[in-house]
Amino acid sequence: MPMGALHCTSAPILLPEPEQKTRYEGRYAVVIFNNDHTPYEAVVGILMAATACEREEAEIETWEAHTYGQAPVHFDTLPTCEEVAGVIKRIGVATEIRKEWDD
Repeated sequence: MPMGALHCTSAPILLPEPEQKTRYEGRYAVVIFNNDHTPYEAVVGILMAATACEREEAEIETWEAHTYGQAPVHFDTLPTCEEVAGVIKRIGVATEIRKEWDD
């Protein structure tokens, strides 16, 4: 073959399959939101019950939600976070489940 000439083949060039994005399987966070009708002590109590945390942690998270309008209160798998959020909602506290980290 002369110099500079390209050799062509009839075989197709196979490219790798693009990666399929799967459902996010990382950790999630339960976030609570402040409101004007749920007593402070009730929030502390439900956080202790829902997340099995110590009183001091529940008080800090309740203060954070009261002061800043929201607070993350639990980090775990999606099913566990859904259970925790369900317990907290029983006393009228709004919750949201978010990915722990944005990808």
